[in-house]
Amino acid sequence: MNRIGNIPTEKIGLVAVSRDCFPMSLSENRRKLLANAYKEKYGDNLYECPICIENEKDMMKALADVNDNNCNALVVFLGNFGPETPETLLVKYFDGPAMMVAAAETSSGDMLDGRGDAYCGMLNASYNLKLRNLKAYIPEYPVGTAEECADMIAEFAPIARAIIAIRNLKIISFGPRPQDFLACNAPIKQLYNVGVEIEENSELDLFEAYNNHKGDARIPSVVAEMEAELGAGNKKPEVLEKLAQYELTLLDWVEGHKGSREFVAIAGKCWPAFQTQFGFVPCYVNSRLTAKGIPVSCEVDIYGALSEYIGTVISKDAVTLLDINNSVPADMYEANIKGTYDYTLKDTFMGFHCGNTPICKLSFGEMKYQKIMARSLPQECTNGTLEGDIKPGDITFYRLQSTSDAKLRAYVAQGEVLPVATCSFGAIGVFAIPEMGRFYRHVLIEKNYPHHGAVVFGHYGKTLYEIFKYLGVAIDEIDYNHPKGDRYPTENPFA
Repeated sequence: MNRIGNIPTEKIGLVAVSRDCFPMSLSENRRKLLANAYKEKYGDNLYECPICIENEKDMMKALADVNDNNCNALVVFLGNFGPETPETLLVKYFDGPAMMVAAAETSSGDMLDGRGDAYCGMLNASYNLKLRNLKAYIPEYPVGTAEECADMIAEFAPIARAIIAIRNLKIISFGPRPQDFLACNAPIKQLYNVGVEIEENSELDLFEAYNNHKGDARIPSVVAEMEAELGAGNKKPEVLEKLAQYELTLLDWVEGHKGSREFVAIAGKCWPAFQTQFGFVPCYVNSRLTAKGIPVSCEVDIYGALSEYIGTVISKDAVTLLDINNSVPADMYEANIKGTYDYTLKDTFMGFHCGNTPICKLSFGEMKYQKIMARSLPQECTNGTLEGDIKPGDITFYRLQSTSDAKLRAYVAQGEVLPVATCSFGAIGVFAIPEMGRFYRHVLIEKNYPHHGAVVFGHYGKTLYEIFKYLGVAIDEIDYNHPKGDRYPTENPFA
């Protein structure tokens, strides 16, 4: 795994609550057991607040304590039934993502003074959250032992990290979407709604900044770094100096334009005039920045950049953005997939982009030219792609998107990249997602998703689903690949 920057570190404050007609010691002791269980299994990113909340004054003290200890995420722990108003006000006043979890009863021999009724208290807590229009993450089954609750907090950690990151993110874009790529264009209103800032710039601004970096003293060291990374795959050494100049331009732009935000993603442009004016395509640089934790989407895909960034934050690993591109040839399926893997031909497709996937996610990587652009342009101005088959393994294909009328929606589908040679060009892989054919028709086409999808390497569907819920995406607007027999609303029952 690469060393990823540009993401936050979550510090989770654990605060226990106690209803005044229950022993406070019951909640305090259960909190201590939970804190110890978490730290033993998951590390030290959990702060145990010593103040147990019975009333609003306690709540204010606990709030001050977790803030003083630099907590940026919160777990409200119902060690017993819990006080409805103070516990929900803590969520309201805490400036960060919050979770609620409750203690299970521990022993049949301790069901008199040792019974906490947190199973009941969680119902009232959720009701009070709704009354106040507050959001908190509540696990699938939010009642458990100390060890079980520790596991729930560990599942909350990447969700919290993503929410913190999004609320401190700026997306920097360059240029409008290319002509005939309206699918990558969406209203930016929902970016502000989820807490993201955006800075939109002209390609001319970027070109000026690039030219101002000519002769930058740092260029040789970046070229050397690229040469070492590419190794035998360095098929276009003549373009590395320009690419290094461009990489430094973007990195300096990021540092100079963060403003009040801590984290950055980029939505860049690569055609139709980029390659003729800059003299190269930016794919390899995009891949390198993405590997460093600064996703750079292609074709000014702003929501694609946001989607990529979410995957970077939750996985702490490199991601990519691919076209849901082409079908797998029947003869390739028959020779390499059928009988070996439990997928139909319609479950498979090829995910492709020109060369923006980080080299650490390719089975092999070679610096080449952009074959599609070179059909109508001199080849030398299309140099700069990173080509190779994507490494086989588990993946999650997903996207957060605004519709043309500024409605937020998302999809998540888990699958894998198969160890099958693509026999093609670009950064490309043979993907398999169960029931992909139906998902393609009744989600991607039916709900007008663009052709770009973000890819995180591993199965992160559960985490992404909860993040999208926390961001305010309606439940009926978070789609997934339905299993066989589970009909989509638009699916013809007689088909």
